[in-house]
Amino acid sequence: MKLSSSWKLFSIGTLLIIIDQVSKILVKTQMTIGESIPVFRDWFQIYFVENEGMAFGMSFGGAVGKFLLTLFRIILVVFLTWYIRKLIQRKAPMGVLVGLMLITVGALGNIIDCLFYGVLFGPSTFYETAAFLPESGGYAPLFFGHVVDMLYFPLIDAVWPSWVPFVGGEEFIFFRPIFNFADSCITVGAFYLILFHWRFFAAEEHQSDLKTNE
Repeated sequence: MKLSSSWKLFSIGTLLIIIDQVSKILVKTQMTIGESIPVFRDWFQIYFVENEGMAFGMSFGGAVGKFLLTLFRIILVVFLTWYIRKLIQRKAPMGVLVGLMLITVGALGNIIDCLFYGVLFGPSTFYETAAFLPESGGYAPLFFGHVVDMLYFPLIDAVWPSWVPFVGGEEFIFFRPIFNFADSCITVGAFYLILFHWRFFAAEEHQSDLKTNE
C-alpha cells in the first residue's frame, strides 16, 4: 500500500521528535550541567547546558520574553501545520513539504521542553542530575521549562595572535554555540528551502500578487 504524503510526513516528523526528546531526556537524567562527553576527539562533544528557550543557547527578555517566545512557537507550529496541509492538497513538491516539516518539528521539539520539562523534572545542577517526577515537584511552572542543549562542535580552539586589535591574546572558538537536535532540524529545513526551493516560494508570492491585483 502506497503511503500518502500526509502519512509520510507524519511518520518522519514523529520519528524526529522521538529522537529529539529521547536525546534530551537521556542527557538531562544522566548528566550534570557543564558535563562533557567527547565523541570525536574534542571536535564533537555532548556538552550539557540549558537555556531559556531560544536556539543556540540565546535568551530573550526574561520571564515575559520566554512566555512570549513559547507562545510564538506554538502559533508558528499551528500555522505551519495548516500551511503544510494546504500545500499537500495542492500537490506541492515533496521537498518543500519536507523542509517545512523539519522547521515545524524543530519548533515543536523545543516547545515540549518549555511547556513540560519544568513540571516533569527536578532541577539540573553542576552536582546532581535531574530527577523525573520528583516528590518535591518540578523546577518551574508550565511554559517556563528550560530547553536542553548538548551538541557542541568546537572545531577550532585557538588563541588570537597578540597583534590582532581588540582581541589579541583572547581565546577563539569556532563553532561556539551549543544546540540540540530540534535546532538542527530548524536550521537544515530553513537552509534547504532557501537553497533548493526558493523558486517555489517566489512563484507563490507572484501568484498572490496577481490575485491581489485582480
